[in-house]
Amino acid sequence: MTVVRPYGDTTGDGMVQLSFTLPVPHGPRADGAAQQLANRMGMDPAMVVHSHPIGDGFTFFVVYGSVSHVVDLDEVRVVEREYPLLPPSEVNATVKKLLHRKLIVVGGCIGTDAHTVGIDAILNIKGFAGEKGLEYYRELRVINLGAQVSVPDLVKRARAEKADAVLVSQVVTQRDAHILNTQEMSAAFREAMGDRRPLLVAGGPRFDPLMAGELGVDRVFGRGTTPGEVASYLVHAVKERRAA
Repeated sequence: MTVVRPYGDTTGDGMVQLSFTLPVPHGPRADGAAQQLANRMGMDPAMVVHSHPIGDGFTFFVVYGSVSHVVDLDEVRVVEREYPLLPPSEVNATVKKLLHRKLIVVGGCIGTDAHTVGIDAILNIKGFAGEKGLEYYRELRVINLGAQVSVPDLVKRARAEKADAVLVSQVVTQRDAHILNTQEMSAAFREAMGDRRPLLVAGGPRFDPLMAGELGVDRVFGRGTTPGEVASYLVHAVKERRAA
C-alpha cells in the first residue's frame, strides 16, 4: 500500500483548497453556510478565505482546511500512455514507411452536438496548446465533417474515404448523450464493416479514458488532450494493427 495525503503548508498536513457557489446572498450567513458545508465534507478545521457575490442571491467561496482522507496510489486506475510522443517529422516518416500512402482521418461531432471546439483543436492546422493540428502533418489526410454529423453519414463517409481512423468529439453530456451516441457509432461501424472498421477514437471533457471498452472504441481521450498525443497514438495503433 502506497498512501499519500494532500500537501499544503507541510508534508502530509492534509490541507486542501475547495471552491464552490451557494445560492445564498453574500454576507456572514453565507460564509457560515460555506463553512458548515466544508465541515460536513470532512474539512476540519475549515476556513472561508474568500467569498464574493456573483449575482443576485449567489456567493462564490474559496475554503481552505484539513482533511483526514488519504489516497492509496496502488488503487488508482488510469490509462497510462503506452506509446512515445513523436514530433511531426517522426509521425510523417513512420506513416510513410508503414503505409506508403497518407493515413486517412475522418472526424466530427456526432448526434446533435454543435460544439466543434474540441475536434477543431485536434484536426485544424491551428491546433491547441502550442501544437499544430493533424492537418499540419504531411502524411495525414484529414476530413473534418464538423458538427451534428449523423452516425449513418459518418459511417458512409468513412467507408467512402477508406478511413484508417475516425475521431469523434462529444461535449453535450445531458442524460449521458455522449455515452449513448458513441456506443451507437461503434455499433454501427461493427455492423457495417466488422473487423475491417477503422480505428475509433472518442474525445471530450466528460469522457473517462477507462471507458473505451464500454463505449466500443479503441481509445478515449479526455480534457486537455493535444494533437501530438492523438497523432502519436494513431501511428502506434496502426503499427499494432499491421503487426497483428
